[in-house]
Amino acid sequence: MNITRRSILLGAAAMPFLNVAAALAQPADRKIIFGLSTYPANIHPWLHAGTAAATVKFAIHRSLLGYDAKGNLKGELAESWNYEGEGKWLFKLRTATWHDGSPVTAEDIRWNIETAAAPKSTAVMAAQMRTISNIEVVDDKTIRLTTAKPIRTLPLTFASTYFQMVKKDSITDTVPGIGAGPFKFSKDERGVAMEVEPYSDYYEAGLPVNKGVRFVAYADENLRVSALEAGEVDVIEFVAWSAMDRLSKEPAVKMDHVDSGQFMYLVFNADVKPFNDPRVRRAIAHAIRRQEVVDAVFFGQGGPLESLPIPSNSPIYDPAEDHVFNYDPEKAKALLAEAGYPNGFKTKILSTAQYAMHRDTGLVVQQHLAEIGIEAEMVLPDWPTRVGMGDRGEYEIAVGGLAFSSNDPDGMSDGYSSKLAPSNLRSWNMVIPGVDEALEEGRSEFDPAKQKEIYARFKKLVIENVPIVPLTWRRQSYGMRANVTGFTNMPGALTNYSGKTLLTTKLEG
Repeated sequence: MNITRRSILLGAAAMPFLNVAAALAQPADRKIIFGLSTYPANIHPWLHAGTAAATVKFAIHRSLLGYDAKGNLKGELAESWNYEGEGKWLFKLRTATWHDGSPVTAEDIRWNIETAAAPKSTAVMAAQMRTISNIEVVDDKTIRLTTAKPIRTLPLTFASTYFQMVKKDSITDTVPGIGAGPFKFSKDERGVAMEVEPYSDYYEAGLPVNKGVRFVAYADENLRVSALEAGEVDVIEFVAWSAMDRLSKEPAVKMDHVDSGQFMYLVFNADVKPFNDPRVRRAIAHAIRRQEVVDAVFFGQGGPLESLPIPSNSPIYDPAEDHVFNYDPEKAKALLAEAGYPNGFKTKILSTAQYAMHRDTGLVVQQHLAEIGIEAEMVLPDWPTRVGMGDRGEYEIAVGGLAFSSNDPDGMSDGYSSKLAPSNLRSWNMVIPGVDEALEEGRSEFDPAKQKEIYARFKKLVIENVPIVPLTWRRQSYGMRANVTGFTNMPGALTNYSGKTLLTTKLEG
């Protein structure tokens, strides 16, 4: 049975469509209006809540390090960082202030690290912070961090979406803390919009170049696209795949695409039988006709992913692994029988009604699994509920969408490590012997040749045990009005960091 876009929409409720009027003329000297794909579930600088939330966080916070528009690592609150050997990294801070006017000090950084690493911490990067065995505040502008084992990727940790710095003692589980970013939080219209205004004492002179940003939530992708076409917003994220070709031809709109880095996949709850059995997970991997997902869900804007989510420009990419999870229904049925399920079984697939790409991916997977005897019921809450259920392991199978936190091979830890804090990004309680050890070795090894050997071992384990099932690469696009300059869709896995470029975004004319 072939799945088409039409077939998956037949059973879906009709979506509302915005009947827009001609756009009102707007002065260029005003706030940028940014169309988010959802109202952020939180803007806590240490938690995960998706790209929309991260975009707001990047406006109001800065970490020690970050990335420029081309994806190169650069200093943020740290102006320099150096490896001293024996697991020691020295960070020198620039002169910067928090939004209350007080100076950013090494003591603030120490407090952030220790608080995020605390035993009851819910920070996404808690495990990474716990690898730091000693923190030495050398002076107000200098801090030395020592890890028990050398970690070459420690600078990448401090550029992560999930670890923005805040003023000491200013953060709680519900209060996002005092930041040092280019904008200050100024307005919250609960469920509708958030606004930020420029911080006059931001450390980069002359930035930001605009009057601030108004983030407006358009949960429906059609409404978001219509708002862009009508000139009601200046920039939108997650351009609907159905609209990409049309928008690319409109003179009043321009598009910025990234074709690899973002991917769709399935995660599993390893505490629920039969998903603790790698044969069942492998059977599911071989049951999916991935090109149908690309065509039906993403309108051809992407590509099938029958391997690990490693882009072809990665130093550990191997074309011989391109089809290790190829479509093979007979093999899938044989694996199920071997695992003790010759007649299949019943299960549930957690997705969300809020993002069509998640919902429709789940619907295609549901139909493909039915063909090998797995009867799956769809569970479709809103996005914040889906994130919470994933974080708590309240699912059996779940649809995920991800870009790793860096383009370094260690970025794969986001999807595969069992030692990181529980997250909807990873399969629940999925422990594959040898995987975490290989990841730890890879991030500790400075020799590229030896790194390649280590990651080859990691890949072999992952291919054999299938802790997640990769499905498709997906094109990710930002759309913007033709008069918008300075906003950049950042490369590869860093596309979700593109909100970093809002401080250079302005309206011409």
